[in-house]
Amino acid sequence: MNFLVCGGAGFIGSAFIRNFFQNHNNSKITNLDFLTIGSNLENLKNLENKNYQFIKDDIRNEEKINSLVKEADVVVNFAAESHVDRSIANPKPFIETNILGTYSILEAIRKHDKMFIHVSTDEIYGDAEGKSSFDEDSQINPSNPYAATKAAADHLVASYYITYGIKCITTRCTNNFGPYQFPEKLMPKTIIRSIKNLKVPLYGNGQQVRSWIHVYDHVQAIESLISKGKSGQVYNITAYNEITNKTIVEKILDILGKSYDLIEYVKDRPGHDKRYSIDSSKIQKEIGWKPRCQFDDALEETVNWYLENQQWWEPLVDENTLHPQPWTLDWE
Repeated sequence: MNFLVCGGAGFIGSAFIRNFFQNHNNSKITNLDFLTIGSNLENLKNLENKNYQFIKDDIRNEEKINSLVKEADVVVNFAAESHVDRSIANPKPFIETNILGTYSILEAIRKHDKMFIHVSTDEIYGDAEGKSSFDEDSQINPSNPYAATKAAADHLVASYYITYGIKCITTRCTNNFGPYQFPEKLMPKTIIRSIKNLKVPLYGNGQQVRSWIHVYDHVQAIESLISKGKSGQVYNITAYNEITNKTIVEKILDILGKSYDLIEYVKDRPGHDKRYSIDSSKIQKEIGWKPRCQFDDALEETVNWYLENQQWWEPLVDENTLHPQPWTLDWE
């Protein structure tokens, strides 16, 4: 089969490509990525496969997208502006990529009748504080510009299924962690700053709850949906690891043998959701997928990966990582 992976140089997209070739070495993957913030070709540096091709371009380029979708059997879209704090500072790139970019892909999918896997986020449901976990039928209630643009994209995909009958699946996953994650995110930023003995900033009191899943569990779920998922459906993906941001930071400091004195509490960001929580019993019952990684073991492996691969992250560490300003801490 021929796959078009949009945003395949990013953290989750590159994990999908690496994992997919391990299981399907004879499939062909074309990776389309514009190499904006968070994308890094070093994530696929050691990938040696004659069936892999990289193309640098924008998913909003309708002519290019049309030509690539025409040649594909399945399109998987990871391409998105995903940094919450950046969306607060400047929502426009999020509107352009997450909404208009999705529209560009959908038009090509409609024209050529291909299968579309739309990768979304649990953040579209909004704050779960005081509520039970959200399922796929829960109301969408995004709290920040990033989540709002992803919610809009989800609605677009659903409307194309209802109106045009396209073949599509939408996935909504919890927070990912693992190797090759961009340094602006919570875990790598905490690891890197701790290694450098710099203060680790925490928004508010650090009691915001997020549910965590290892990136390889996430991409394996997507792979299972490609072969077994039902078109037109939404599937939540989680490993049910609900943990406060403060606890995450403390666990990392413990692994590194660092003092909690490195923690620095800073002013909370606007519209900061207190808890994210989703239920993924649907994919477990219908598809048979379930997460395999144990959180504490996977976290220790992740910390050790950053310790052993400083040559990967050192070129990516900028002023925002070393000296973050308000609303540039992107813990999501």
